[in-house]
Amino acid sequence: MSTATHPTSTPTHGPSAREARTVAEAARQTEWTKPSFGKELFLGRLRLDLIEPWPTPSPEAKAKGEPYLKRVEDVCRRIDGARIERDASIPEETFAELAEIGAFGMKVPEPYGGQGLSQYYFNKALTLIGSANPAVAATLSAHQSIGVPQPVKMFGTTAQKDEYLPRVAAGEISAFLLTEPDVGSDPARLATTATLDGDSYVLDGVKLWATNGTIASLYVVLARVPATTDKRGGITAFVVEADSPGITVERRNAFVGLRGIENALIRFHQVRVPADNVLGAVGKGLKIALATLNTGRLSLPAMCVGAAKWSLHVARGWAGERVQWGQRVGDHEAIATRIAFIAATTYGMESMLDLASMLADDDANDIRIEAALVKLYASEMGWRVVDDLVQIRGGRGYETAESLAARGERPAEVEQLMRDMRINRIFEGSTEIMHLLIAREAVDVHLEVAGEIIDPEASTRARAEAVARASAFYARWLPMLAVGAGTVPGAYREHGPLAEHLRYVERAARRLARATFAGMARWQGRLEHRQAYLGRIVDIGAELFAMAASCVRATAERDSHPDGVELAAAFCEQARVRVDALFGELWHNSDRSDRRLARRVLDGHHTSLEEGVLHIADDLPWVAAWAPGPSTAEDVRRRVPRPT
Repeated sequence: MSTATHPTSTPTHGPSAREARTVAEAARQTEWTKPSFGKELFLGRLRLDLIEPWPTPSPEAKAKGEPYLKRVEDVCRRIDGARIERDASIPEETFAELAEIGAFGMKVPEPYGGQGLSQYYFNKALTLIGSANPAVAATLSAHQSIGVPQPVKMFGTTAQKDEYLPRVAAGEISAFLLTEPDVGSDPARLATTATLDGDSYVLDGVKLWATNGTIASLYVVLARVPATTDKRGGITAFVVEADSPGITVERRNAFVGLRGIENALIRFHQVRVPADNVLGAVGKGLKIALATLNTGRLSLPAMCVGAAKWSLHVARGWAGERVQWGQRVGDHEAIATRIAFIAATTYGMESMLDLASMLADDDANDIRIEAALVKLYASEMGWRVVDDLVQIRGGRGYETAESLAARGERPAEVEQLMRDMRINRIFEGSTEIMHLLIAREAVDVHLEVAGEIIDPEASTRARAEAVARASAFYARWLPMLAVGAGTVPGAYREHGPLAEHLRYVERAARRLARATFAGMARWQGRLEHRQAYLGRIVDIGAELFAMAASCVRATAERDSHPDGVELAAAFCEQARVRVDALFGELWHNSDRSDRRLARRVLDGHHTSLEEGVLHIADDLPWVAAWAPGPSTAEDVRRRVPRPT
């Protein structure tokens, strides 16, 4: 019951907030050379012309993708998910089968031995694989979306592509190493160093939560190159051979879910990496990471969509057969609303994902906002879907599949899915970070025209010029937010019964833009600290994007899939309730008192609330300290046989 605090648990603040913000800003892609539906939406413009006609895969992509999905399905039917869950390990024969069908090179171009799949079919494959076992899908996703294949394909030299892409396409596994024990979403704190020594860089540091870290033969490592008198240095990406001397996989981390993934704590001590292995250029590592994630983030929602489809099947089967009080469980309104939510949300999530994937394949649009919105929305709503499924299943939802099968019942792995899905709200950018990232992009135009007005370091002349720019911009922009197609009866009539929902989206987009402007006018430079407000702004935008995608998709497919109109309408009805509530919460909330209470809790007030229970031991720090140097731990890497 001791209340002592371990001395090393005192937070070390490191770089200032401004310094951290400067690092993050320097990594952003600042130019907008292509149109963006998401950007326009946050500016109050419903640009359906950017997503309509509904895009479809090219004939070439379809001819390649459809047969490949059949090969993937054949392998998936042989994946023993129960064994992976029991052993917390993906067996070597599964890796071998995946390598045989080229699953580790699905997005690698064909000239390098890959499958050359489009983003759309890559996501369809991940959806399918995730339904067999989420850990297998996560392994493939981490390898291809943020591991070696994508950044080398996008930024690698000809020599790097020739060297590494055929290897990963053949089945070698890769990992991405950014996070450190004291570094999560704040790259300014990055402590791993890469010091130039002759024609090599010497890496020293520790990386945490490296998915695939224990089984990978190739790493993408982000490290800080020290500045010199004639060179700027900065955070840099390196392709590193995992067998290089000085690399020790010190731990395999264990998680509540995704038990089959191989996630590691890895130490680098005097690891020599050829200068030719710099990816892109020195100091461009964060830019490469963020650019890779623009499309890489689409793989995670693919698995969320798969989980939602699986959940709908289980909910329908169970609630349609289970009878209580003379009715099917699903006929009781309390359960019916949950089933309707699962069905409608699955349609909305899939519509968002398919649209963003095909926009990525078309390459005519900037999808950085759309991809981030899909990741945010699918991870949040996917979790709600699975949580509702647990509730629908009742006690059986909390029971393991093994226990269900032991007494002769269908072994639905609902509790496993609940554990597997929870990480998606944290993976590849937590919900809180995604809110801030999207909000920053959403207000980019405003900061471009008026940012120096609220910048305390801006000169008097710069502020005066910003006032002139802002006056001209807002004189044109603000009147556009007063009226629009959403107030015109009969607008969007080509969408039939969904037209009213698109009119709502148009009105809500203008209202959202006005709210964003109001927030900027009220808090100015302090807006970045109103994170709850910004989170609601982003959540509204995500709902509107999902509604627009669902309506356009359902209209395009009404002849081939007439049920889509019903699903889209139901989704929009539910989304409108959420949007209206979020608009209300923008100005009527408990944010101020919450901030005050949280500060007092952190400062040690109200500790009496913690009395009366046994607490965890306090003899270890909350964040483990580390220092450069050789490893004292055993190397626990698992050597998966490389394909021949």
